[in-house]
Amino acid sequence: MSSLSVYHLSSPELPNKVLTHFEDIASTLAEQGVRFDRWQAAAKIQPGASQEDMIAAYQAPIDKLMTERGYLSIDVVSFNSDDPQTAEMRAKFLDEHCHGEDAVRFFVAGRGLFSLHIDDYVYAVLCEKNDLIIVPAGTKYWFDMGEHPHFITIRLCKSPEGFEASFTGDDIASRFPLLED
Repeated sequence: MSSLSVYHLSSPELPNKVLTHFEDIASTLAEQGVRFDRWQAAAKIQPGASQEDMIAAYQAPIDKLMTERGYLSIDVVSFNSDDPQTAEMRAKFLDEHCHGEDAVRFFVAGRGLFSLHIDDYVYAVLCEKNDLIIVPAGTKYWFDMGEHPHFITIRLCKSPEGFEASFTGDDIASRFPLLED
């Protein structure tokens, strides 16, 4: 189940609030300029489906979002615990960073924890299958895929360079809860 835990920077061990209802998560994040939405596939996605099949299953909402926001590039990222670079990739994503344009991630399968550092708060968003999150350009965040990752996401951006991360050098992520497997 998707959730949102909101922490004040002064108390990373205890969230101020925890939300599990879609509408509450979406409205709380919208107040911070973050879009949270849910999409349903137009067709069943079979295990082992190609990237093209995954994109085709969500083509209508993808096209709508690309038109609305001017995104031009699309790709699919698939990661699981069988990957020999699991620990290295997890550590990289756990470093606080931002992007020069929106970070758009749609979860086709699996889950991941986006922790957004906005002003004096951290908004920890547990995204699962069918969740879309759009983190505005310049927002500092980190992503935890867990010790035993499994996720497939569709990413959208205006240019391939939009996927490049600028790391802040802040160790803030080490003070907040991680994704529990």
